Amino acid sequence: MLERTLQRFGQLGARLGTQMGLQPAAGSRRTGSAAMRKPLAEYDAGLLWSALLLLTMGLVMVYSSSIAMAEVSRFTGGRSNYFLVRHLAFTACSLVAAMMVFQVPMRVWQQAAPWLFIGGVLALLLVLMPGLGREVNGARRWLSLGIMNLQPSEFMKLAAVLYAADYTVRKAALMHSFKRGLLPMLGVMLVVGWLLLREPDFGAFVVITSIAMGILFLGGMNGKWFAGLMLMLALGFAALVLTSPYRMQRIFGFMDPWSDPYGKGYQLSHALIAFGRGEYFGVGLGASVEKLLYLPEAHTDFLLAVIAEELGLAGVTLVIMLFSCLVMRAFAIGRQAVNLERPFSALVAQGIGVWLGVQALINMGVNMGVLPTKGLTLPLMSFGGSGILANCIAVAILLRIDWEGRQMARGQVV
Repeated sequence: MLERTLQRFGQLGARLGTQMGLQPAAGSRRTGSAAMRKPLAEYDAGLLWSALLLLTMGLVMVYSSSIAMAEVSRFTGGRSNYFLVRHLAFTACSLVAAMMVFQVPMRVWQQAAPWLFIGGVLALLLVLMPGLGREVNGARRWLSLGIMNLQPSEFMKLAAVLYAADYTVRKAALMHSFKRGLLPMLGVMLVVGWLLLREPDFGAFVVITSIAMGILFLGGMNGKWFAGLMLMLALGFAALVLTSPYRMQRIFGFMDPWSDPYGKGYQLSHALIAFGRGEYFGVGLGASVEKLLYLPEAHTDFLLAVIAEELGLAGVTLVIMLFSCLVMRAFAIGRQAVNLERPFSALVAQGIGVWLGVQALINMGVNMGVLPTKGLTLPLMSFGGSGILANCIAVAILLRIDWEGRQMARGQVV
């Protein structure tokens, strides 16, 4: 359905044109002085199918990993398909939202970027207000909307991409000046970081910082200033860890989970057991033992561990390949936008690539025991309405950037 919709949107332009940036293949026949050229596709098939396969695989694995918890939990009423139904509803609503977002031109996103960022900051403030923010497991990250909980930090990632891209384009001539170019952005991100750490949501802070730094670097930041900011960030992260017993416990627990397998190393030790049981091809879909209330957050943060146990190395490799394709296509779309002199669209595409790539990498690293626990979900796959919606919107914006580029290559005005 989504594919047909994208094709229908693409009908606004002519169907025949030259391949973007490609020359006619060697040996192709020519009619007069013009070469026979391959029609330009209406959308990026690699990007679309990678996202759809991740969504589909996530739907299956969320159901598989959540059955045991749904059957014994009081708030689910003992319904084994409770999380499946909710995740299916989240995914369907997110796809509808993505199709609507696809119709919004990038110039509108650029005009709205500062206001969306301000809205994101206000939402982060609302989360911290007593009576408005909802606390779960000691963290206040959600706003209750009745039928679902909204997690503002997920949408703040998208707002950070748009704002950082717009800021970099507007301040392009000042990117070599620390005081006039970089300091204002640094101040804004410190405010966002402070709000996220108050929740606390250290994982979202890391991802949003990576997005801002990546876009500033790609936008032409002075190399010396970039190195200096990276050093400042490293020192800041070290200070945050050393001044928080909770974060120190996570760091040292990750380094040796077997020293306290029933305490600070409980989650990671069971995740590693799941990886070990899966071997090359897994124990079979639905046959995981760790999801039977041994591995906490099996359908959210540690979904990859269940994939590893049930589908083995083959399943984990497939997930990595799909995310790799998604990120590579995002950067390829960004390069195409650069060639068409569309700097905002280019930075947004590459910023989304940084966002999805960094978050997926951190989640995988946590599941495999090479990074400390961060509380980040696997994009497009883990259970959670806010995350799925924000990720689908991001993919729709990528498809829009690509579609606009293809129309411009045909000489159409977008």
